[in-house]
Amino acid sequence: MNFKPYIRAHAEELLDSLGSLIRIPSVEGVPEEGAPFGREVARCLRETLVLCERLGFRTVNMDDRVGWCEYGEGAEMIAVLGHLDVVPAGDGWTAAAPFSGEVKDGRIYGRGTMDDKGPTVAALYALAALKDAGFVPSRRIRILFGTNEETGCEDMKYYLAHGGETPLMGFTPDGEYPIINGEKGIMNCVYAKKLHQTGAYRLTKFEGGTASNVSPAYAAAELACPPDAVSKIAADKVTVTPVEGGIRVEAQGVSAHGSTPEQGENAVGRLAQALAQLPLEGETADCITFIAERIGMETRGESLGLAMRDDLSGDLTVNLGVAAFADETLSLTLSVRYPVTKTYDEAHPKLTKAFALAGFTETSMHHKAAIYMPPDCELIEKLSKVYEEQTGDKAVLKSIGGGTYAKAIPNLVAFGPIFPGDEVREHKPDEYMEVERLLQNAEILAAAMYALAR
Repeated sequence: MNFKPYIRAHAEELLDSLGSLIRIPSVEGVPEEGAPFGREVARCLRETLVLCERLGFRTVNMDDRVGWCEYGEGAEMIAVLGHLDVVPAGDGWTAAAPFSGEVKDGRIYGRGTMDDKGPTVAALYALAALKDAGFVPSRRIRILFGTNEETGCEDMKYYLAHGGETPLMGFTPDGEYPIINGEKGIMNCVYAKKLHQTGAYRLTKFEGGTASNVSPAYAAAELACPPDAVSKIAADKVTVTPVEGGIRVEAQGVSAHGSTPEQGENAVGRLAQALAQLPLEGETADCITFIAERIGMETRGESLGLAMRDDLSGDLTVNLGVAAFADETLSLTLSVRYPVTKTYDEAHPKLTKAFALAGFTETSMHHKAAIYMPPDCELIEKLSKVYEEQTGDKAVLKSIGGGTYAKAIPNLVAFGPIFPGDEVREHKPDEYMEVERLLQNAEILAAAMYALAR
């Protein structure tokens, strides 16, 4: 089926449509009536559905949390999942204003051009191209427009909880090509322990990190203690300075994404190892020793009894992302990612047991199950064939430690929009997408919908 002429002939229209959505700063805002994730996010969803109707598709708005357009008939449905919410613009934009949608030098600029308004609009025009070519699918094609991917995926939780149809199969153009068919399971959790401190060394501050999915590059502690404590710590990348009534200990690390903590150096773990050199007593000593010896600079959970791996996705990883001390309570926030062939029930009990033995209580747990689609399943076979036919390159399957939007809905994998070797530009200043890459994505996504729905 020849759908490419439509995409090329409507390139300017596609860019105009995308630009109009880029100009809506759909960053999560204050909830209000008719706008559960903020006024601008809801406005972007409504404008997208108006565009869908203009292109001739039937639409649904599910309580301003998620919307979709649909084409075709049939009992079965295949889905394309995109999102319209974006991260804040941030600083450092020089090529164009962050919400301009400006097209110049073969690129369209703006927050969301790559993540994920650009690929989502490309998918919409891909569906329009199939419709224009007279394609009559055997399975309905639904493009879902999410509105809360960047801050929790509450959109898709709502969709599933309120009767949203689960697709037979599908994909999200919110990852990478060729195909991400495996994603590790993710446990983002918080453990806390109230300290009843005794002895001459008492912790008054212990802090480091900003998020569970970032390995901290800096951590610091302060202790009320004798002045000679300054000389009791000797460690690389650790400094000790006297403060009134005690000492301040600072540790430097190397930041890394929480899915690849082995690429960094965890400053919180380094800080705990330095503090363990002091003659601490009681629960303070027990707590610091636990962090230093059972977590420390490890990234595979060996000393926690968590170590496991598979050949598809490698080792389980542990990232101690945040430490905080307030009201005599020490809390630790971790991101644990287990291999794609393992399960929550294999990993979580071991994790809670290790912390419970050290006197910590689990106060929060957010779990996203692993995804794995075998190479010989219908979805992967068809997407692989599409990618190879459309690009001429081998469809090498990928398993990753990070999570994509595919985790939000069953039976999906990540397929595009970033090509191998291309710069990853989402969440950065001067986010853009090359016009040619945008059109190429539309062609690939049209071929994928055609293959899955016929």
